Amino acid sequence: MDYNYEYFKKSADYILSKIDFKPEVAMILGSALGSLAEEIENPVVIPYEDIPNFLQSTVDSHAGELILGTLSGKKVVCMSGRFHYYEGYDFEQLVIPIRVFKLLGVQTTILTNAAGAVNLDYEAGDVMIIRDHIKIMGASPLRGKNIEEFGQRFFDVGDMYTERLRDVAKKCAANTELKVHEGVYFFWMGPQFESPSEIKAIRILGGDAAGMSTVTESLTAAHCGMDLLALSLMTNMAAGVLDQPITPHEVGVIANQSAGKLRGYLKDILVNL
Repeated sequence: MDYNYEYFKKSADYILSKIDFKPEVAMILGSALGSLAEEIENPVVIPYEDIPNFLQSTVDSHAGELILGTLSGKKVVCMSGRFHYYEGYDFEQLVIPIRVFKLLGVQTTILTNAAGAVNLDYEAGDVMIIRDHIKIMGASPLRGKNIEEFGQRFFDVGDMYTERLRDVAKKCAANTELKVHEGVYFFWMGPQFESPSEIKAIRILGGDAAGMSTVTESLTAAHCGMDLLALSLMTNMAAGVLDQPITPHEVGVIANQSAGKLRGYLKDILVNL
């Protein structure tokens, strides 16, 4: 589909009609952090299905709601549930949430995800601040006609994961029991987990963690000139690291065990932005 500026504005106008403030920070919550949305004060909850031109989440563990309100003293818009390529969406469709956030007035975006630990120094339950990513499969979400209102056709991604925000996250790491690293996220299209040989290749290429989300959102935020912070929770060791299969149950167990600490860590980051 050939999207235009008005396509995204229709979504944003509908959301703005439901609130009396403009959000400062957007958050897209992956596995383990969906419950953070319950802590938003004076929430306005909008089901994705009610928003014109928005996408629908098909992942059972994702609520599929947009929540707007106050969290840690910041006006926020929060996606409880995100969209993935493996759900059947085209890469070009995955620009929609970030572009809508931009039209809401958001300047800073925080992304979270569940990922497999590729770096052998990491353990399940650790958190990685994403310093950079590797994406060598699939199209760019910015493919197609450029919309100048969002950004220029060719754009730099050298500081896509904003250094200033990474510094805040590293400072706040001193206040959490979580073990926090900084590293490189390798994008995997999914929905199957990576094979042991693919994980070996990812490690050789410089990836510290592998996951199936986040990168399309990051690229869109960079195109829009937004500040960006992204955090990965290591919900499992990647294929071949341990002599056992990877299961969604294992991912869910670690996500649930780490949820409380991760919520506290993210709220501390928000306070210090």
